[in-house]
Amino acid sequence: MEIDQFLIIGFIAVFAGTSAYFRLLKPSGAVAAFFTGISLWAGFGFKGLVLLGLFFLTSSLLSRYKSNHKEQLGELHEKGSARDWAQVAANGGTAAIAGLVNFLSPDPVWFYVLAISLASANGDTWASELGVLSKRQPLSIKSFKRVPRGTSGAISGVGTAAAAAGSLLIALAAEYLFSLGAGWTLAVFLLGLTGTMLDTLLGAYLQAKFKCTSCNLLTEKPVHCSEPTDHVSGLFLMNNDAVNFLSCFTAAVGGMILYVII
Repeated sequence: MEIDQFLIIGFIAVFAGTSAYFRLLKPSGAVAAFFTGISLWAGFGFKGLVLLGLFFLTSSLLSRYKSNHKEQLGELHEKGSARDWAQVAANGGTAAIAGLVNFLSPDPVWFYVLAISLASANGDTWASELGVLSKRQPLSIKSFKRVPRGTSGAISGVGTAAAAAGSLLIALAAEYLFSLGAGWTLAVFLLGLTGTMLDTLLGAYLQAKFKCTSCNLLTEKPVHCSEPTDHVSGLFLMNNDAVNFLSCFTAAVGGMILYVII
């Protein structure tokens, strides 16, 4: 192994470790981020790491933005802002798979899979982190009623605009790094945004929701107030991580279908 390869591996390890030190990632998340980075580097070189880093840094900074206004979401959401291995896999798993497959069997389609999956993940993260700061409560796409901020399966004007901006950022960065062309840059943006909308749809109809037996709070947590919660809707095993992975993966598959058609 050449010295520059050791340096890249060391850089990825230091980046993952530093993220854990500053509590952007949990220890398990740092390990998952390390292997995700290795996969992207193997398949797409340093440019793949740059695109992944852009997603991770912007999403992490947004999670800290006005964090005091987001504290109440801890009662609704199953997990906090520090990401564990499942959250890393949910958002970067499709990109990591693309990196491994492109390393073993290079094909331009995997560059599009990488870009689309990260565009979807970035759009969803931006929508979640900025949408909760909307002055108006979001609208549930299932009941068409106003629901508490941070509720899965709900949309707001701020959140939708944030999703579009997050997806567009990755699409433009992918064009700069990989020279996708105007048509594919637009496709990455639109499919990334579609993945974000699919995430909302899955969150409304399939994601598991629970009710606390002590305080009657509707939550994503299977345990609340130190007691098991009652499962009230959705698929029991369909948590937010599963929803995130499915939306990113499906958007990427849409890109593969488009690639074959074109």
